[in-house]
Amino acid sequence: MKMLGSSTRGLHPVQMRVLYRACILPIVTYGFRMWYFAATRCKGALHHLSTMQRNAALWITGVFCTLPTGGVEALAGLPPINLLLHRLSKQADYRFATLNLTHPVRAFLSRFNCSTIAPHPTLSIQTMSEPEIFRTSGTLFESDTNVLALTETLLSMNLLSRPGVRLMDRFADQVHFDDCKISCGNADKELKQRTKHLNKLCDKISENIRTYYAGTDTSLPLSGRYQAIAASILFSGGVKHWCVRHVAGKVTAPDAELYAIRSAIVNATSCNNCTDIFIFTDSMASACRAVDPSIHSGQGHSVAVCEALQTWFTRKDGQSITFVYVLSQLQWDLHYKAHDRTGPTPSYIF
Repeated sequence: MKMLGSSTRGLHPVQMRVLYRACILPIVTYGFRMWYFAATRCKGALHHLSTMQRNAALWITGVFCTLPTGGVEALAGLPPINLLLHRLSKQADYRFATLNLTHPVRAFLSRFNCSTIAPHPTLSIQTMSEPEIFRTSGTLFESDTNVLALTETLLSMNLLSRPGVRLMDRFADQVHFDDCKISCGNADKELKQRTKHLNKLCDKISENIRTYYAGTDTSLPLSGRYQAIAASILFSGGVKHWCVRHVAGKVTAPDAELYAIRSAIVNATSCNNCTDIFIFTDSMASACRAVDPSIHSGQGHSVAVCEALQTWFTRKDGQSITFVYVLSQLQWDLHYKAHDRTGPTPSYIF
């Protein structure tokens, strides 16, 4: 890897980071679930992996080798290896929830996760006694326990995610994305141009009463005792038709934004005179996930959006939806109204 570049020549640091994450990490973490689980002794393996990642971070940043490991990893944009493995193990655990109800692996799980399939006569957790379960540890036991903590329903065999039936397969020409990339060198000028474009677009679509446009935004708490808020405001012809504020629970910012987008789209498609929809959001990643019904966090919101849009598109020809990117720092009129609706987040109720 050192032949490809250094701090003075060769690859750019961004390219070095992509190369490390795409080529090196998948190799060193392959099969890690065989030795990384609760009650196992993996301190030595983690030390070797941490040393390997430190060398990679030094290569990416080109800093002095006397810097502490945590600082070098932060400069290189790499999460600590123990946190990375913890996140990957959680993803592996939750992948059990996406298995088909008749998947053979379910025969080895407990009665809470085996579904309708018959347990394995000798290797299933169900056939083990309590002392055996207490003495045994491993990946299968940990995954069987952790998947019970998953509160979200993941639809592995969803009909709307089949090739040829997906929203973007049938109506790709009716779903548009008005994105904007701001460069560091000319940021002020591009921000002014973007504001001008948004004002002109809003004035144009507000003239047609059949065009519904909505601003969506979310608010995440700084403390763990508060919940995320998703808000959306729906307009048509300059008149406010709908204003809602949802408690999204303890979720990430993309999931909360996805909830707000779902609320706006479902309410807009329920209007009989709606021919075009514009969604103003500050997260284009959530907008892209909204029309993707495959397995991901917040899949239920995406399925509801795809179902509503497919019904709406088949109702009449020529209808379209456009997702417009609004930078939060602009504090632009329509999007900022949705931002004001997020307000303070409520506490959890125990």
